[in-house]
Amino acid sequence: MTEAADIPSVLNDHLVAALNTISAATLTHQLQMRGIRSTFLSGLRALHPEKRMVGRARTLRYVALREDQQPRLAGGLNAQKRVVESIQPGDVLVIEARGVPDAGTIGDIFVTRLVALGGAGIVTDGALRDTPAIADIGVPVYHQASHGSTYGRHHMPYSVDDSVTCAGVFVMAGDVIVGDAEGAVVIPAALVEDVVRDALAQEEKETFALEKVAEGQPTLDLFPLAKERLPEFGAWKASRDAQEGGQK
Repeated sequence: MTEAADIPSVLNDHLVAALNTISAATLTHQLQMRGIRSTFLSGLRALHPEKRMVGRARTLRYVALREDQQPRLAGGLNAQKRVVESIQPGDVLVIEARGVPDAGTIGDIFVTRLVALGGAGIVTDGALRDTPAIADIGVPVYHQASHGSTYGRHHMPYSVDDSVTCAGVFVMAGDVIVGDAEGAVVIPAALVEDVVRDALAQEEKETFALEKVAEGQPTLDLFPLAKERLPEFGAWKASRDAQEGGQK
């Protein structure tokens, strides 16, 4: 198992602040523009749609239950316990549960511990257990279902910080996970700075387009923004920047 301290984090205060303003949809689009099509974690619901989530991915992989291996894999200091106890501030726990909806993958006790260690959120393509209690804890969580059983109904905890497939997306420990009300997206660590730069520029152009459409203008040369409208956009941006600068 890779030690948590050995997993690089590309995040800094500037990137976290920026990612907390950029929609998951914009980030997904930027990754599509780079040829990476499968980054949005499909089929998951946000337990707290009003909360944002940004953090370094830590991974937990569950495998299918096999009774002769259950004592070895599920007992003692198993993978679930190891990953929770190794959480560092800003980590998001990403759980591969094979899309199984009718067995819990994490409950309120382990979530409480994750939050106490500074964890930033949880993503599971399986079920939460103790969902009402986890909702009260307040941490951002993305999950497929809720179920009252423990993981032992269908799962065995198998590995920590291996690459996993969660909700159809390949996730590596150290990737960046961003969540909003729409859902969560995985950004490859090596691309984060470029994606943030271009995503901020994209959202600025979309804000301009939205304002003009709201005024009654057609979308034809606004979305996407036509070359002919770039001078107008530049003037709009300069005025907006000056206003924001004057408010600081």
